[in-house]
Amino acid sequence: YFRIILVLLAWVLHSQPKSFLALYVTSVILDGVDGWLARRLHQTSRFGAWLDVVVDNLGRGMLWNMLYDWGWLVSSLEWCVFVCNHNLRGANWKNSFNETPVWVRAVMAKGLHVLPVWLFGIQREIFSQVLCVPYWLEMVGVVVLTAGRLLAFAV
Repeated sequence: YFRIILVLLAWVLHSQPKSFLALYVTSVILDGVDGWLARRLHQTSRFGAWLDVVVDNLGRGMLWNMLYDWGWLVSSLEWCVFVCNHNLRGANWKNSFNETPVWVRAVMAKGLHVLPVWLFGIQREIFSQVLCVPYWLEMVGVVVLTAGRLLAFAV
C-alpha cells in the first residue's frame, strides 16, 4: 500500500523532476522487494499479485503519458498483458514460466520500469545536468532498453 502512496505523490510532484524520480524509483525498488518477500515467505495471494501489477501499470502508465502523447498506447498494451497473465496464471504468475524457453523466462523475470524512467531522465535533463551522463551513453541506454522492450513485446 505504501507503493500506492509513493506513486500518487510522484504524480502530484510531476513538475519537480528530481522529486518525481526519487519517489517513482523508490516505488520501483520496493516493488522488487515486496514481491520477492511475498514469494519467499509464501505470502502470495491472487489479490496481492493483482494489486502489485495494478500499481506497476498505474505508475508506468502515468510515466508514459507524461513522456509522450502516444504513451497511452504503451500503457494499454501493458494492461492487456497484465489481464491475460493474471487471468491465466493467478497469484504465482512469475513462477509459472518454468516450461517456457530461457529467453522468455529472462524477460518475464525483469521489470519494465527502466525504459520509461530512462526516457524521463533524458527528457528532463536529469542525466546530463545532474548526473553528468554523456549524450552517447544516454543514447546507448535508449537503444538497449528499447531492444529489451521489443523482446518483451515479442514474449
